[in-house]
Amino acid sequence: MPLSHESSILVIGAGTWGCSTSLHLARRGYKNVQVLDLHPVPSPIAAGNDVNKIMEHKELKSSNLDPISAALAACSRSALRGWKTDPVFQPYFHETGIIVSGHTPELIQHVKKAEIDPFKADFVALETAEDFRRTMPPGVLTGEFPGWKGWYSKEGAGWIHTQKAMVSAYTEAKILGVKFSTGPSGHVVALAYEDGDVIGAKTIDGVIHKAEHTILAAGAGSDHLLDFKRQLRPTAWTLCHIRMTPEEVTKYQDLPVLFNIAKGFFMEPDADKHELKICDEHPGYCNFIPNPIRPGETKSVPFPKHQIPLEAELRVRDFLQDTMPHLAKRPLVFARICWDADTPDRAFLIDRHPEHPSLLLAVGGSGRAAKDMPTIGGFICDALEGNLEKEWKDVMRWRPETAVHRDWHSTQDRFGGPNKVMDFQDVKDDEWTEISA
Repeated sequence: MPLSHESSILVIGAGTWGCSTSLHLARRGYKNVQVLDLHPVPSPIAAGNDVNKIMEHKELKSSNLDPISAALAACSRSALRGWKTDPVFQPYFHETGIIVSGHTPELIQHVKKAEIDPFKADFVALETAEDFRRTMPPGVLTGEFPGWKGWYSKEGAGWIHTQKAMVSAYTEAKILGVKFSTGPSGHVVALAYEDGDVIGAKTIDGVIHKAEHTILAAGAGSDHLLDFKRQLRPTAWTLCHIRMTPEEVTKYQDLPVLFNIAKGFFMEPDADKHELKICDEHPGYCNFIPNPIRPGETKSVPFPKHQIPLEAELRVRDFLQDTMPHLAKRPLVFARICWDADTPDRAFLIDRHPEHPSLLLAVGGSGRAAKDMPTIGGFICDALEGNLEKEWKDVMRWRPETAVHRDWHSTQDRFGGPNKVMDFQDVKDDEWTEISA
């Protein structure tokens, strides 16, 4: 179907990528854009509905990189410019710096090789517990950092308030004429087909929303609307919050991100709710159930939950014991599991479907997508228009050949916890956290 500014365009999903895409479509002059999602923005199950996520981009020392690394680095470079200059996103980027670290000789060597050596940034080595403590105000880092070594960089990194940024993109898109439908009228249950092509989507109220072009950007939920030929694995991570006093919020302001690649990370407290978010680091959880399409196989099916497994809480407290033991016993006031969709190579999947030319796929964030919010919608628009640059097009293409004999339990170069992908099916009903009021 030819594309013009008058074309009807349907975006399925109003999360990080859906809001960014709708904003960029409107900015490019598309006048007939509708977005469908079960939940109003910010959706309680959207990965981007979060008080903070890491934003980091460093210039590379060499251009002689594998195509995936080069393409993703280019995406992040573009996004950093957006975070710094786009008025829709600029207020929500906090360039406070980042500390990347490990706590065993093997992990420290991995950090140096993968996170430090390839980049031009001026990293400061942190060799002792006192080195770590000096990166923050006195009394913040009180732990002994047993075995830890790290590197501190002050520029091109920090954190983003993804919830506020997503709402800002949504608000601007609405001002520019994008229509959002939520509740039953936005709850997509199936794609709609005619003559072998996708003509829109069917919602739970029975309505078929027709469009000349459909963009599937439903994150981890995309997998149940289309057979991705094993290219997507919904994977979840765990996060929790503890309460901070107003005085602590002030003291902990403008801190660099502290990230241990196998223990976890934290950023400064949320100034609105006076809560400090901590994540434990691990290769992820899946929810494996029998695959109704492929007998004898399993697939991971996402579900919402505002609790985390007790084992995740213990990992969080272990991270705090190393870094801020004065906070290690505070009760949790919030927790949830956070879903994304991993591709086999962790590169994004942004491409027209080979069998349904009116369907554009914009999925596969692979735990890397939130930081690209200012500009990812532009890449998706480029793909819709057939103008995606070759360096991205080759990497982000429809590629089922990469998923043949896929190992659903691959850690995909992630560390922490038991150093394996965990299964929510193994977590008993009484093995989930209780959240303090």
